[in-house]
Amino acid sequence: MINVKWWARPAEYLDVWQAMQAFTEARDGGTPDEIWLVEHRPVYTLGQAGKPEHILNSGSIPVVQSNRGGQVTYHGPGQVLAYCLIDLRRLGIYAKEYVELLEKGVIGVLKELGLARACCKAGAPGVYVPMEQDDLAKIAALGIKIRKGCAYHGVALNVAMDLSPFLGINPCGYEGLRTVDLRTCGISIPFEQAGDLLALRLSQVFEGYGSGVR
Repeated sequence: MINVKWWARPAEYLDVWQAMQAFTEARDGGTPDEIWLVEHRPVYTLGQAGKPEHILNSGSIPVVQSNRGGQVTYHGPGQVLAYCLIDLRRLGIYAKEYVELLEKGVIGVLKELGLARACCKAGAPGVYVPMEQDDLAKIAALGIKIRKGCAYHGVALNVAMDLSPFLGINPCGYEGLRTVDLRTCGISIPFEQAGDLLALRLSQVFEGYGSGVR
């Protein structure tokens, strides 16, 4: 059973990041997995291999060097973060498989909401939707950290947000990558409902993996 918890909104990135690290350091083989649902104050985060040149114009938005994988991304109001605190060793999941499970959970949500063509993109982790001329736009980003066989950080789904801060960066290190949200795609859903659905679908893919259901 995976425990799902909402953080008070909006949350400071550093507060949640420090709490994830503390949780991971303190857990043992019997600690239940958790998914934290979070909406952040505006912040740019750089992954461990993040290149500062991918930040084009941060303006008044703070930049935080994080320990997750990946390049630069933006978090802010209207975007739901599902921070997945998962014991990969206990479930027998390797990092590559874990990324695929995160993507599978998000795609399940999007298809349930009517975006039947949501997909992954080879060599570019995350979830995308086809737009005009079938160009792919990113609707969900992910970044993970694995410590002692346990994962934290997770996936960010754009629900209904001001997308303009993404113009201040090369999202995930890709110049000109278009970023969209559910609202842009014609999907109207209450923020909390989107978060609850995301946590449910992620829980199902993790628990299905653990039970041998693929």
